[in-house]
Amino acid sequence: MKVPLRFLLNGREVALEVQPHARLLDALRDYAGLTGTKEGCGEGECGACTVLVDGRAVNSCLYPALEAEGCAVLTVEGLVSAQGGLSELQQAFVEEGGAQCGFCTPGMVMSAAALLSENAAPSDDEIREALVGNLCRCTGYTQIVASIRAAAQKAGKAQS
Repeated sequence: MKVPLRFLLNGREVALEVQPHARLLDALRDYAGLTGTKEGCGEGECGACTVLVDGRAVNSCLYPALEAEGCAVLTVEGLVSAQGGLSELQQAFVEEGGAQCGFCTPGMVMSAAALLSENAAPSDDEIREALVGNLCRCTGYTQIVASIRAAAQKAGKAQS
């Protein structure tokens, strides 16, 4: 038996029918067909599945899909620029080498998006604190922090 679920997904209203026990991760990948959000551990430990629900970063592997009813959910696919290309944040990850194997990248980018929406000019320590729930096995975080710093600086210059 499936149950109806309606929410805003990347700015567009969606209506899905999901299993009552489905996680938000399942709803996004299996029912909505958006595979940018990754499942790493399935236990809320790695952050690869991070998405924003009403502007707050959550581990979608732990978040019941039905809890998203009426909410605004933003995934890495929803960050595209107005022209349909990479967002400034995503482009900064490319330019600064913040994406290595890429598996953690969607979760890192979404945690960074949540941070930058609340703090337009975070310090490196604030960036590292915002990423505490995201694990990367490739970069040692230096390039990820540099990517987020570059995106914040570029956004700050664009607003000046």
